[in-house]
Amino acid sequence: MDSSLFSILNRLSLNFRSSRRFSETPIANALSSRSYYTGRYSKINLYSKISPLGHPSLSVVPELDKWVEEGRKVREMELQRIIRDLRKRKRFTHALEVSEWMNNKGVCTFSPSDQAVQLDLIGKVRGLDSAESYFNNLSDQDKTDKTYGALLSCYVRERLTDKSLSHMQKMKELGFVSSSLTYNDLMCLYTNIGQYEKVHEVLTEMKDKGVSPDNFSYRICINSYGARSDLDGIEKLLEEMESQSHIVMDWTTYAMVANFYIKAGLTDKAIINLKKSEEKLRKKDALGYNHLISLYTNLGNKAEVLRLWGLEKVACKRSINRDYVTMLGSLVKLGELEEAEALLKEWESSGNSYDFRVPNTLLIGYSQKGLVEKAEAMLEDIIEKGKTPTPNSWGIVAAGYANKHNMEKAVECMKAALALHVGNEGWRPNPEVITSILSWLGDEGNLENVEAFVGLLKTVIPMDREMYHTLIKANIRAGKEVERVMESMKADQIDEDEETKKILSLTQDQAE
Repeated sequence: MDSSLFSILNRLSLNFRSSRRFSETPIANALSSRSYYTGRYSKINLYSKISPLGHPSLSVVPELDKWVEEGRKVREMELQRIIRDLRKRKRFTHALEVSEWMNNKGVCTFSPSDQAVQLDLIGKVRGLDSAESYFNNLSDQDKTDKTYGALLSCYVRERLTDKSLSHMQKMKELGFVSSSLTYNDLMCLYTNIGQYEKVHEVLTEMKDKGVSPDNFSYRICINSYGARSDLDGIEKLLEEMESQSHIVMDWTTYAMVANFYIKAGLTDKAIINLKKSEEKLRKKDALGYNHLISLYTNLGNKAEVLRLWGLEKVACKRSINRDYVTMLGSLVKLGELEEAEALLKEWESSGNSYDFRVPNTLLIGYSQKGLVEKAEAMLEDIIEKGKTPTPNSWGIVAAGYANKHNMEKAVECMKAALALHVGNEGWRPNPEVITSILSWLGDEGNLENVEAFVGLLKTVIPMDREMYHTLIKANIRAGKEVERVMESMKADQIDEDEETKKILSLTQDQAE
């Protein structure tokens, strides 16, 4: 999708759709919420016990059981808030555990809303088959508009057009399509599969059926016009949206429109909508300020970037790591590295938790500007201060050296990144950087270094043809037999291709 704003909104729609369907809390609150249960309660509460168990492999059930065994009270509303927060943080496995524990322990009578939330979580954690099984096992009484809607969201998330449309038709027959939420799901489906022209058709059907589009309905449709570079369509739809008495215009819509004008090079129209967006910002909406800062950055307007940063700091009182990442990224993109360095020092003294995504932003800036030596020196300085970098930190520096064709240093830094993989299982090295390193090692590296690098690399990603080709070339250059390597390649079910045969022909050339 073209707009980063729309991507966030669409993701929120799918991830929290059931929350929107079952809760009075609007998505706007979810957008502006900077943290939940963080720093607000000094006493021990149930969430404070669950929150530290961040890894999905660590079950929260023992903590829930222990809480009850200690004679503490468990309240339905508190558990529902915990589930909402865990979903917001994409801790879907833990949210599902709390939901199922809540039901199994009989904490409350499980409502259709609770069932719909659980169905959505099952789809995310265990897959569509499990979600369908859960739905099919519900009693007819429990198959409400909410549970039907949750299953539709699962189909949309999986981009299953036929199942989505069939399910939607069944909902229509049952009279369960009386709000904008279901139509919004269908518009999200067409957006996700790139059939943008059908989005407006759904909007038209909504209105024909007497269902009033909400803000999200209009935003999805505006995005569909933007994806097709139909600026006239955007203007007409925005005017229609502004004329609707039931619609309260928000910053996200104007920011989305501004983004499309920026991409089209229409600076004046972009600024008009950015100003409208700013007028709609709530005072402490840091996320809104961050988006406007990013959009003004894309316009190259440093003065507005600095002005909005100043307003954000005053309005929000304290800047969190996400805010610093946004502002550092903007300064880097604007080429203001000295100001970025000063801002990084401000962050270091802010008392915020040490999040390597913040300094990594400046590391990227140095590397992109060809100042990779400075990036490495900065990273070494951070390490000397007792901080352990993430693999991505060294990966950024490795990419910088690879771009400058200093492959020895690229290998050295990538090895440092690979060595930090334990505890950072979600990280994967940049494929382009790995390709350039393996190509150089195959042509230039000594056998011992090649084997050491590939040995590290395979702890992070599975052995592939490219890695085997590097080993084969290094062995041939060292005058070694390659039978053992070829046997390993075959055992990994990687067949020889034309490139393999070409490399193996080098053995014959050397023999001759």
